[in-house]
Amino acid sequence: MTAAVFFGCAFIAFGPAFALFIFTIARDPLRVIILIAGAFFWLLSLLLSSLVWFIAMKASSAEDTKVQKGLLIFGVMFSVLIQEVFRFAYYRLLRKANEGLAAISDEETSPISVRQMAYVAGLGFGIISGAFSMINILSDSLGPGTVGIFGDSQYYFITSALMTLAITLLHTFWGVVFFEGCEKSRWWVIAVVVCLHLLVSGLFVSVTQSGFRAVQETFL
Repeated sequence: MTAAVFFGCAFIAFGPAFALFIFTIARDPLRVIILIAGAFFWLLSLLLSSLVWFIAMKASSAEDTKVQKGLLIFGVMFSVLIQEVFRFAYYRLLRKANEGLAAISDEETSPISVRQMAYVAGLGFGIISGAFSMINILSDSLGPGTVGIFGDSQYYFITSALMTLAITLLHTFWGVVFFEGCEKSRWWVIAVVVCLHLLVSGLFVSVTQSGFRAVQETFL
């Protein structure tokens, strides 16, 4: 049963992203490079966010629940903002690279459009974000233990897989919209992307906290 849960949740969480990679990216080396670089930029944002979170946790009292809750809210907001800052930095880098590719091309045009780069970069952000949010949950799904045995929801793993799928596709969507806003200098579009990212992250944290308590009671 645990193996079925593991593979089922893994396919739900990463199946669509894997299909998008195979059919739209894998055959083009330039797109693969952009995807990997996008994942690397997301990892840099995670590293910076983790460093700030670590310092904040060390500087606060672990026994004060109100402070810890406030730090959690601060951590989510700071992480989202840092991700969007790195998304903008990646856009600027890709824009310069696109101009360079057009300059050296025989046809004086870039082999990849800005919208295509936005899609690939957004998928890179989404895949690595989903992997970091789901990998430990998939590990727990292999057992020992059964979620829901103490009366909690039995749908924690399937819900987490669907949430991972959602955030992966949302990052792809946000990447396209964000790059379009940057390209046409529509800053309100960028603001909408940031606000939606903050809203979704807040909702995911509230759902994940209740599910995490169920896993703790079952496995720990």
